[in-house]
Amino acid sequence: MADNFYGEVLTDHNLHPLHKHGLSCATCSHRGINPSCGDDITLELDIRDGVIKGGSFTGSGCAVSQASADIMLELIIGKTVEEAKHYQELFMKMIGGEINDDELEELEEAGALQSVAKMPARVKCAVLSWRTLDAML
Repeated sequence: MADNFYGEVLTDHNLHPLHKHGLSCATCSHRGINPSCGDDITLELDIRDGVIKGGSFTGSGCAVSQASADIMLELIIGKTVEEAKHYQELFMKMIGGEINDDELEELEEAGALQSVAKMPARVKCAVLSWRTLDAML
């Protein structure tokens, strides 16, 4: 059942991303590249008064990298920068296989990417947007 959920969430965010577009009001942007498979994204955020008011990404890549970026943005928009950093840390902890159930629940749909930890070739794809966020913040 977990694999089906993973597949549905990944497919939905890859085929129908809510946040894949330019962001004219962006106050910061950062480019992330995964040279091993060619994923290349630019993350844009509108941060005002310590709150992420909006966010988007552009670029190209595999389904995992594109879905992960969209899921991440869905989670952090409307949150404070500190909350976004917390989610980024939890996501990396999850990919490392070190997360507990309560922390996993905090990640909401991003928790669907937990299965990626078992696919070493896909880990860099899943973490690209999260590492780009970390570098930006």
